[in-house]
Parts: sequence; C-alpha cells; structure tokens
Amino acid sequence: MRDVLDDLRARWEMGEKVGLATVVATFRSAPRAPGAAMLVGPDDAVVGSVSGGCVEGAVYELAKTVVETDSPVLQRYGVSDDDALAVGLTCGGILDIFVEAVSQEAFPELGEVADAITAGEPIAVATIVAHPQPERIGRRVLVRPADGSGQEEGSERRTGLWSARADDAVREDARGLLAAGRSDTLEYGPDGERRGEGMRVFVNSFAPKPRMFVFGAIDFAAAVARIGSFLGYAVTVCDARPIFATHSRFPEADEVIVDWPHRYLAAQVAAGAVDPRSVVCVLTHDPKFDVPVLELALRLDLAYVGAMGSRRTHDDRLARLREAGLTDAELAHLSSPIGLDLGARTPEETAVSIAAEIIALRWGGAGERLQGTAGPIHHGG
Repeated sequence: MRDVLDDLRARWEMGEKVGLATVVATFRSAPRAPGAAMLVGPDDAVVGSVSGGCVEGAVYELAKTVVETDSPVLQRYGVSDDDALAVGLTCGGILDIFVEAVSQEAFPELGEVADAITAGEPIAVATIVAHPQPERIGRRVLVRPADGSGQEEGSERRTGLWSARADDAVREDARGLLAAGRSDTLEYGPDGERRGEGMRVFVNSFAPKPRMFVFGAIDFAAAVARIGSFLGYAVTVCDARPIFATHSRFPEADEVIVDWPHRYLAAQVAAGAVDPRSVVCVLTHDPKFDVPVLELALRLDLAYVGAMGSRRTHDDRLARLREAGLTDAELAHLSSPIGLDLGARTPEETAVSIAAEIIALRWGGAGERLQGTAGPIHHGG
C-alpha cells in the first residue's frame, strides 16, 4: 500500500470509494512482493502495480466489480490456472491478490495508518483475506510495537476483530513481523486457533526504512549513497574528517555525520537505531578508522558488513581484527573485498557491485548470470 498511499489517502479524504488490490502471497517467480498494491479509482484511473503488467487488466476489472458489490475477493493468478495465459501471467509465478473496496466507511483507520507511515513510525495493518464466514473477510486490526508492558505504543484504543483469541493471536504474530519489517500471510483456525486453518490474515508491515551506514567520505561513498537511497535505504555517510564529510559532497544521503565511525555506530546501537536489516559499508581504507568500526559491526546482528580494499589490505585488516579478539565465526560475516565480481572500475560501477552483493545476500542469490542458470529467477519467494 505504501506505493499508492498518497493517491489512496487523497481519494479517501475526498470521500471517494476506490478498489484496492494488494499482493498478499507469492510463489516461485512472482514479479512483485507481498504488499505491492494497485488502486482503481471511480474515474477508472489506475495507480500502482501488482505484477509489473502481467495481470493488471484482469485485476482492474475485478476491482471495479468489488467496488460495485462491496464484496472483497481473494484471487489467485498463476500459470497453473486454466485461464492464466488469458490474463497474461506467463512468468511462471503465482500471485494471491486481495481486492477490497476502500472508503472512509470501510477503512476509517486509513488516516491513522497514513500519518504513521509519513512520520516514519512502525505500524502494521492485519486484514482477514479468507475465512469460512464471508462476513469476516476484510476485517482488520492496526498493530503497533509493544512498549514492554504488553500494550501497544501510541494507541489508547484497541480496534479488535471479534474475539479475544483471534485478536491476541494476530496482534502477537503481527508485532513479530513488524519488528522484522516483513509482510506476510498467516494461517489460523476460524477463531484464531494457532494450529487450525481456514482463516488467512495478511499482515502489511510499514516499518521505517532500513539503515545504510557508509563510513568514509570518499568519491565511492557518494555513488554508494546514491544507489542505497535508490534501493530504499535511509543512508548515513559518516567520516571523522569535516573537510570531506559535507552535505554538498553527498546530496543524496539522508544525513552526513562528522564523527569517528565506531563512536557514531555505537551511539546508534545504544539509541536502538540499528536492527537486523541494517547494512554497513566501510570504505575508508585506513585501519585507524576501519578496524574499530568493523570490530563493533561484526559483533552485531546486521544484514551486511562490507569493507573496501585490495586483497593485501584485506589480509592486513583480518590480522588486526584477530588481534582485537574477533573469532573466525565473526570474521566470516565480513564481505571483503567488498562487492560482487562485476569487473567494476568507476565509483558508480563499484556501487552497483556493492548493491548487487547486498541484494544477493538478502535473497540467497549466487550472483551468476541468469542465462547460465535454471529454475526460478526470484529467490526467497
């Protein structure tokens, strides 16, 4: 929903009723991830995409029908379906798409959701997309992080489903997904029984952007910051040298910090601003900067830690880190020399190489040419 949020909220505030199609589950080589959305307005305008063009026509027609009937629909599209080629999904994947009518009456909490997303506050929307009792399909509950007391932060009221069991089960599981920044479909019994089946709930998580820490204000850092921002990271460039760490040199970074890298990273950890989705790129080539920040980063639960340098620099860096007490298991998390072997030479090409390695590690890709591989194109689906 994030990709259509501005248009959705504008139409919601004008009192319009729109069709909202959301990808809630994917299998094999599905083109879009869970949470991807498409909006169909009363003026027949279309915003967003659920399949990159494969099934948009069919979803458009379904959304118009759902708006007319006020009956939400969970529809599966895939090549195994008899009509798959008719709607154009020929990529080999399968999509489960939930289509609902959204209006102020049907989704009164949308303003609260939009405000939280705009403010960068974590929030999840858990929606029932399948249930043996059709009248329960489309019911939803908003979920925020727990404050440690069992209650949710920033919420004086608790909009429930219909039973304490269902409400508690969905909220607890949704908070786990929200903490991990993941959207997924969960299965329960009709009344929220954890070992049951029949009720499917899609949890659409809206967590703040993951962090990318770029240490070393060099020319390569500008390119890494640019591609990191493009990939959806909140990018911080940090260097202890004020002459290099300036906003004018890194206009596409969200923030530029003058501080010693290890000191800044430690402060961010203490502030709770680092999580398992965070990535660290160390580009300074200078052991007095590199070693202390890597000593800290490699002991954290991070998505990626990479360090730039030649193989000689890498060997020297490993020796220094071992002297600092790091174990072989901790050092195994270090991507150095940084990036995939693309033959990169320029800062921009090197940034693509680094980004490619981050993506490959996230989804389990091997970094090979697809032309020489077999099986699904997309990993992790």
